[in-house]
Amino acid sequence: MLAIGIRWMIHADMEQIYEIENESFVYPWDEHTFHQCLRQRNTIGLSVEHRECVIGFMIYETHKRHFRLTNFAVHPHYRRQGVGTQMIQKLIGKLSQRRPNLVLEVSEVNLPGQLFFRELGFKAIKILHDFYNQPGIDAYQFQFNMYSKQHVKNES
Repeated sequence: MLAIGIRWMIHADMEQIYEIENESFVYPWDEHTFHQCLRQRNTIGLSVEHRECVIGFMIYETHKRHFRLTNFAVHPHYRRQGVGTQMIQKLIGKLSQRRPNLVLEVSEVNLPGQLFFRELGFKAIKILHDFYNQPGIDAYQFQFNMYSKQHVKNES
């Protein structure tokens, strides 16, 4: 498993984050969307570093009863090395009795993303029709509940 550091996202990270976003998604967020999202009071951005280089990021919202992961990506060169698993484990570690659930949406065309989250113990709980700005593209809403009997895979 690749050794990483997870820290607060800073402005200096954004160029690398935009690059990761554009290499990761068919319909990536633009700079305006990032800034609009990160300005929200309940939104937290985390950067993932390896050897002082940003190789991934996640953005999540804090709500009264859950966290919602709104954006999550690992640079293509660092995938399948445990980076994403460590990122999700970090976020799951923040769950509590007050906020026992982590929810997120994955595009219906993103099979690797769906399989990744399923492997980590998430369950698809609903289909969100026309969820994205692209007509006809649905999303699956996934949920991880800290009280679920499934456990997060540990890649030790």
